[in-house]
Order: sequence, then C-alpha cells, then structure tokens
Amino acid sequence: MTGADWDAVRITALLALVTVLVLLVIATPLAWGLARARGRWRSVGEAMVALPLVLPPTVMGFYLLVLLGPAGAIGGWWLELTGTTLTFSFSGLVIASCLYSLPFAVQPLQNAFESVSEDTLQAAASLRASPLDTFVTIVLPLSLRGYVTAAVLSFAHTLGEFGVLLMVGGNIPGQTRVVSIAIYEHVETLNYAAAHQLSAGLLIVAFVILLAVYVINGRYRTQVVR
Repeated sequence: MTGADWDAVRITALLALVTVLVLLVIATPLAWGLARARGRWRSVGEAMVALPLVLPPTVMGFYLLVLLGPAGAIGGWWLELTGTTLTFSFSGLVIASCLYSLPFAVQPLQNAFESVSEDTLQAAASLRASPLDTFVTIVLPLSLRGYVTAAVLSFAHTLGEFGVLLMVGGNIPGQTRVVSIAIYEHVETLNYAAAHQLSAGLLIVAFVILLAVYVINGRYRTQVVR
C-alpha cells in the first residue's frame, strides 16, 4: 500500500474512534429517554433515530452538506466562530458519521436499559437514591453488555461508510480521504491490487468485530441461563 493509503487507514481508524466516543455520550440520554418513554412520542423518537438505516446515504449527505456548508445554519455559525468550514474537514466527517451511525449506538443501549427490571429501579427509589445515582450505580453496570455492543457496532459501521462521508468531506488526501473512498478511487483507476488489499483488510476487521459481539453476547446468555 502507498503512503496515501496508510493515511486513509489512519484517518478511518481515528474517525471511528472519535465517532464511538461521541456517540456513547449522545446515545446514552437518547436511549434512556426512549426506554422510559411511553405513548406515541416514543414511536416518533424511535423512527427518527432509526431513519439512517433506511435513508439513502446520498440524501443524508446532501442535507448535511447544505446544513454544514458556509451558507448553512450550522456551517455559517461555525465559520464565524472558528474561521474554518465544517464541510470538507475532519470535524464535518465526525458530525456526519455520528448521525449516520446513531441507530447502531442507540438501539443496543435502549435494549439494555429496557432489560433492567422496574422492581430494581423502584427498590433504589425506595432507598432514596436520586435518579442520577440510580442510573450511575445500578443501570450502567447492568447495561455494560449494551455499551460494548453499541461501541463495537458503531466502530464497525463507521469503517465502511462511503456516501455520506464523500458528500460531506470530499476526497482530500491526508484530511478526509477514508478507506472506503480510497477503495472506490482504486477501482476507478483499475488498480485492483490496491483495492483488494484495502477491501480484504476491512473484511477481516469487520468479521473479527462481529465475531467479538456474538462471543460476548453468547457468554452473557450462558451466564443468564446458569
């Protein structure tokens, strides 16, 4: 692989790591709110969170490009504040990646929060534990498997993102050129050997990540049965 390809690998790994860290912070209150919500608003919230699963990446990428561009509501504010643009930058990639991978973080956490029994929460309340104390000392430890699953799936999904990242970040070597875009570029130039190296690497990483998720979940189910 060339130096540009290694730069793409570095940027992709860094993007995936930053995305996971940001998503775990954002997804925690969202997932908790959905897990505790009742009625029609819960369905609306779940539909909005799951929208990236069915929305074409180019559609999301287009609206993010408009929103984050220099003339957009967020992009214009960012430009005045920092003097830099969000589009065609690593920061823009992080925003786009977080939105596109949001369901992969929220849904596992929501399932984990819903598995915490209401009796446990009521027992904590009867002991005069504050809602925050109950969440930190009881809900979080019982939801550890959900956090592991959310982190792993969000990381893996970020590695393979293409359409949204291309529209928001473009293809700037050393800045916004990620592995998926590098593969596409190699295929366009008929450099199949380089495309194969990068594709095989992503395939192996994705398989190992998914295998880890299934092993963790399998061990958890075995412990529950016992």
